[in-house]
Amino acid sequence: MSNALWRWNALDLARAIRSGEISSREAVQSCLDRAGEVNPVFNPLTELYAGQALRAADAADAAVRAGRGLGILHGVPVTIKANADLAGTATTNGVTAYRDLIAHENNPAVDNWIRAGAVVIGRTNVPAFSWRWFSDNDLHGRTLNPFDAARTPGGSSGGAAVAAALGIGPLAHGSDQGGSIRYPAYACGVAGLRPSQGRVPGYNASQLSERPVASQLAATQGPLARSVADLRLGLAAMSAGDSRDPWWVPAPLAFASAAAERRVALFTGTAQWRADPAVADALQRAAGWLQDAGYIVEAAEPPQFDAAARLWLDVLMNEAAGSMRREIERAGDRAIQNAYQSMVAHTPQRDKDGFIQAMAMRTTILREWGRFFDRYPVLLMPVSFALPFPVDLDQQGPDAMADILRAQSPLVSTAILGLPGLSVPVGMADGVPVGVQVVAGRFREDLCLAVGEDIEARAGWSVLDRLTV
Repeated sequence: MSNALWRWNALDLARAIRSGEISSREAVQSCLDRAGEVNPVFNPLTELYAGQALRAADAADAAVRAGRGLGILHGVPVTIKANADLAGTATTNGVTAYRDLIAHENNPAVDNWIRAGAVVIGRTNVPAFSWRWFSDNDLHGRTLNPFDAARTPGGSSGGAAVAAALGIGPLAHGSDQGGSIRYPAYACGVAGLRPSQGRVPGYNASQLSERPVASQLAATQGPLARSVADLRLGLAAMSAGDSRDPWWVPAPLAFASAAAERRVALFTGTAQWRADPAVADALQRAAGWLQDAGYIVEAAEPPQFDAAARLWLDVLMNEAAGSMRREIERAGDRAIQNAYQSMVAHTPQRDKDGFIQAMAMRTTILREWGRFFDRYPVLLMPVSFALPFPVDLDQQGPDAMADILRAQSPLVSTAILGLPGLSVPVGMADGVPVGVQVVAGRFREDLCLAVGEDIEARAGWSVLDRLTV
């Protein structure tokens, strides 16, 4: 069991498959067997594609034997979130009314992984419309946090985080418009990378209409994994260009390093929003590890943090009133309807001119953050100001939602600005994982990953060693 292939990371599986040390079929079968053990208990998967995955694995092994060119994920088992198009399967997005919405082509990010050789073994669960920080829905049921079933596994990529944590594939596809990669990674003790807007191409041909503009500026797709090195591999494969996404930018994955990039700003909260003591302690530990690694760490607050967090509500929720409200009312389950109404209670109502002004303010704030990153290329901050929430906290009305929105301000502020953010675990607190977030300027995922690897190396964290299942 200690050396079962489902425990291996993506880098090691790819190398071993490429060299012939193991076969893709063996790796895929091991992850399928693991899914058979744990999915009935924790429910991270909405679909398992055993026969299809084994056929793809056999084709991958035949390519190795034939000496053909191999992609960087050749033969590696992965999972795909239920809100991304995967040809021949339903893009349910956790909505019962979409159970027969069959995709006829892949989302570009999915295409990129498959072209890099990945083998899709299943789909991962989400809340309805991927619009909550909790992962359950009337169609696919509830996904459980493997550390504590009374706590959320995060959302909306909750199934992805749980699958990665439990060994159902070393790499999981996710998406993030307000923390939907970073928060599940945080809640489940894995690493999760939200790339910059424009880094990874995205498009669902199955969607009924284009996303509105603020959602386009905030939404990204990215990987979740048990190690930062696997995130680096997953990002490299996922970020290839695709003409279907006009927002995609051909930015390099790495930039020339400079001594100034060893400066890190440590942010633990504002006068209004303070981190839970366990979160603050995790940040201080991570800051100490970075200082030991040769970084210069200074306490500093990013400009207009509170305003950036409010902007997420100002623009995304006002947009949703026109683009999503009717569909949530028509097809949403009771949980998403309740959560949506509680968010609306905290959303400033904007007319057209007010919305335009809010979008203009986004540019002002992003410019100020850019200057901040000139001085501090890396920002070390909470993922959330709170430990993972009790299950269904967002069903307890507007007052509970106010607490949630305050806690999630480190997630939504960076999302609305389109910035990259890395969630990396550092330990345990109150029976659940606790981690930190590393943020950098646009397209500087290389800085996030480098700092994340330095934190990871000193934390000594292994999610598989901490779980008892």
